[in-house]
Amino acid sequence: MREFPEAPTPAFLFDLDGTLIDSVYQHVVAWRQALAGMGIDLSVWRIHRRIGMSGGLFVSALLRETGLKLSREQIAELQTTHAEAYEQQVDSVKPLPGAAELLAELSARGVPWAIATSGYARTARLALGMLGLPEDTPMVTRDLVRRAKPDPDLFLAGAALAGVDPAHAMVVGDSVWDLLAARRAGSLGIGVLSGGYGRDELERAGAFRVYADPADMLDRLDELGVRLSD
Repeated sequence: MREFPEAPTPAFLFDLDGTLIDSVYQHVVAWRQALAGMGIDLSVWRIHRRIGMSGGLFVSALLRETGLKLSREQIAELQTTHAEAYEQQVDSVKPLPGAAELLAELSARGVPWAIATSGYARTARLALGMLGLPEDTPMVTRDLVRRAKPDPDLFLAGAALAGVDPAHAMVVGDSVWDLLAARRAGSLGIGVLSGGYGRDELERAGAFRVYADPADMLDRLDELGVRLSD
């Protein structure tokens, strides 16, 4: 009998904030506090629309909307202030429904996965304990790559950590920035609604499936080619 190439095992690259942990609005509040500390008053909804981008692009985009300018030193100070404000709220951050169970199920089935986040290690690694994950969990943070979302660097690095080809990985994210970065990395995009973006927005940005949250995705893993057995 003629042998044909076998399909690769599915692999997943997860965003963190709004995808695995319910932290988007804590980040929004932290950014608003940091901006207000510099005399910049921005509506919460404007800040939310940029969550998921790299910190530098995030600040540049918001400043463009206000017509204000900050020096490199002021932008760095703003990012530090944001991190401090977020850490003050971290006790209110919880895993999203089904997040820990989803990761555990993928591991049990031998499915490679990694976390790739625009957040810096200082704040992002706080999520490992929340999710019941060990310190050596494959995680790429902003500190480790040249550019963050919507550039593909984080997901390319995440695929390398997981030992998979980005073209054989699926990116799971809650924002249009995740899905744009996924397309640029050559990966399929999966959207979740748990970060506040709508289904239509996520689908227009390239999501081929959209789930309510990690628990919903866990219930439908078969749709993504993850099977219990052959």
